[in-house]
Amino acid sequence: MLPDNRMSTPIARCSFCQDHWFGVVRTNEFRNVSVRHSVNKCNFRRSSNVYVIPNSSSLRPRASGPPPFNPLQYQSYSVPSLNWRNKGVRKLEGYMYKKPETVQRGKPAEFSESTVASLFSEHAGLPPRPRRIILVRHGESLGNVDESAYTRIPDSKICLTEKGWKQAVKCGKDIRELIEGDQSDDWKAYFYVSPYKRTLQTLRGIGMAFERERIAGVREEPRLREQDFGNFQDRERMRVEKAIRLRYGRFFYRFPNGESAADVYDRITGFRETLRADIDVGRFQRPESRSKNMNLVIVSHGLTLRVFLMRWYKWTVEQFEGLYNFGNTEMLVMELGPGGSLTMHHSADELRAFGMTDDMIEDQE
Repeated sequence: MLPDNRMSTPIARCSFCQDHWFGVVRTNEFRNVSVRHSVNKCNFRRSSNVYVIPNSSSLRPRASGPPPFNPLQYQSYSVPSLNWRNKGVRKLEGYMYKKPETVQRGKPAEFSESTVASLFSEHAGLPPRPRRIILVRHGESLGNVDESAYTRIPDSKICLTEKGWKQAVKCGKDIRELIEGDQSDDWKAYFYVSPYKRTLQTLRGIGMAFERERIAGVREEPRLREQDFGNFQDRERMRVEKAIRLRYGRFFYRFPNGESAADVYDRITGFRETLRADIDVGRFQRPESRSKNMNLVIVSHGLTLRVFLMRWYKWTVEQFEGLYNFGNTEMLVMELGPGGSLTMHHSADELRAFGMTDDMIEDQE
């Protein structure tokens, strides 16, 4: 038996088995009613603000307050693909709001020509996508020619060699030549760079090929740093750790006091979202001087750039395991194609040398 001030009240009829839903509410008060029904193997739970009339088995909607929550108002969408997906809302007969037009779950919504036209006119002011993204590994560093340097110098303070500086200067000229091949006069470059000394020095060498008015901006981005191998590294211990990594798996093995490639993947995911947001809002150019010939240059490290590509193109762990580092100041160019996506602007032989399989190359094509 229920207490005197509580009652079991039928609220609505199940649309499947036609049995009543029942909820227990307190009389004379507004309550958020949990509606449960488990008859004939139907399981539902609905909530609503209702008012129970004393000594009555009927319910009526609350007289005032905010309108019922409509989840259809909060569906995400993308433009211009119009990949909208409404999830449909059932009404509780007798006391809920009027049933909105719904779309069957799992099927794309259909839009009239006027709706599509209004959507495109609303988003016609979106900034242009970048012409290309150029990934650059730093020049030859002291750690590349003498591994013992890591035992006495923090990884973040390892500098370029003389050869690495010359590589950086030449890389800047190569990037400029690539961009000028578009035969456009309004091009610019925006740079993202790891805060490590060798990448900052590489950026300075690259920047010597550009006049100030050609550089849209530079951002130091800590998430582009090298994989953390630990603090001052013991040379012999690192050789053992790297041998263990080969047996354990290069993606998941975490160095003591350091990171795994999977850890790098997590922070690169955050950077990728920042990059996409920067592209969407046109952070690289003023609204009055937007150009379709914006070039983004990311100066980082070997493994970090491989993980960036893995995240961007949604490669599997197995596919990542087969990739190799770029050479010092080697570039990988992601160029805007006719379909509006950034694909690798390289020959099949160059991609195979990087470690890409035929399936990965075919996906790019």
